[in-house]
Amino acid sequence: MSNIQSKELLFNISVLLDNARKKVVSTVNQTMVITYFEIGRMIVEDEQNGENRAEYGKAVLKELSLYLTERFGKGFSQRNLEQMRQFYLSYSIAQTVSAEFNMIEKKDNHGKSQTQSAEFKLPDNQINERFSTDLTNLNISQKYAFNFNLSWSHYLKLMRISDLNERKFYEIEAYKNNWSLRELQRQFDSALYTRLSLSKNKEEILQLSEKGQIFEKPKDLVKDPYVLEFLGLAEKSSYSEDDLESGLIDKLEHFLLELGTGFTFVARQNRITFDEKHFKIDLVFYNRILKCFVLIDLKIGELKHQDIGQMQMYVNYYDREKRLQDENKTIGIILCQDKSEALVEYTLPEDNEQIFASKYQTVLPTKEELKKLLQN
Repeated sequence: MSNIQSKELLFNISVLLDNARKKVVSTVNQTMVITYFEIGRMIVEDEQNGENRAEYGKAVLKELSLYLTERFGKGFSQRNLEQMRQFYLSYSIAQTVSAEFNMIEKKDNHGKSQTQSAEFKLPDNQINERFSTDLTNLNISQKYAFNFNLSWSHYLKLMRISDLNERKFYEIEAYKNNWSLRELQRQFDSALYTRLSLSKNKEEILQLSEKGQIFEKPKDLVKDPYVLEFLGLAEKSSYSEDDLESGLIDKLEHFLLELGTGFTFVARQNRITFDEKHFKIDLVFYNRILKCFVLIDLKIGELKHQDIGQMQMYVNYYDREKRLQDENKTIGIILCQDKSEALVEYTLPEDNEQIFASKYQTVLPTKEELKKLLQN
């Protein structure tokens, strides 16, 4: 199409269709999760009416699995039904379902559930009536629209996280950042919650579980350590700063996810010049939330005080030559394999809010390393 208006029409319709498809997928996922939650609730309530709950529950799941599989096809194995049951227990008894959901339940039920399961009998007419009634009363779009925003696969992973605050944090971050299941697994394996918690007090850790990662000040941008296992570099093998930088650029999408929300790539090996001397900043990013440049310098081996001085020079240059009036001060992050906390403390001023030094790892932390992080 050569006509400019026609190209614009083509683009607008394409965007509309893409958004519509995403909405359909999201709605289907949400409806499925809500339905599984309700199936879990029905199973739990039915178990509570049984005399020998453990044995009764196993018998119910087995018989229910056979019936549902025959009638609705795959997806209702005994194992899957057990997961639905556990999903309900994890997200209702642990009170991770939103307060509005609980409030609606109280208004509708006057403190007692109206939808108590009958004895476990499976004549068709009762099953049809039972499901029809419950799905009608659910009013899915209004009651649950904001409660379950992820796929069933995400929730299967999340409900295996025993710490309630940690689980809520990953649920919020997965939704906010549109993490795939694979990325959720990676962030969990890299102990993102633990790494962010290390520099926070109890109130700030609680805020993580309620709001996810919030960027309000420069310190909030920084993790220690950064986990760069996606580069495929062996831990402590022979590689250069150029290898590390090239790997980060080649896997830029992964690195942006590791950095966090709001980062945009600006430049690599950004050259600055004054007094006929040339310097190169390894990586330059911009954070849209804090409205500031973020400079990253990569160091192989242990951090030296000269490295901190060099970063201070880069930050000062950007603040005086690049930063606009309505932008915040530049942040500098030095990524190194090892560092002395004392060296960092005494090299930087007491009121430092701009320069940070963090370790990086090229492999995922082991259980022992995570325990050590928590103990420290």
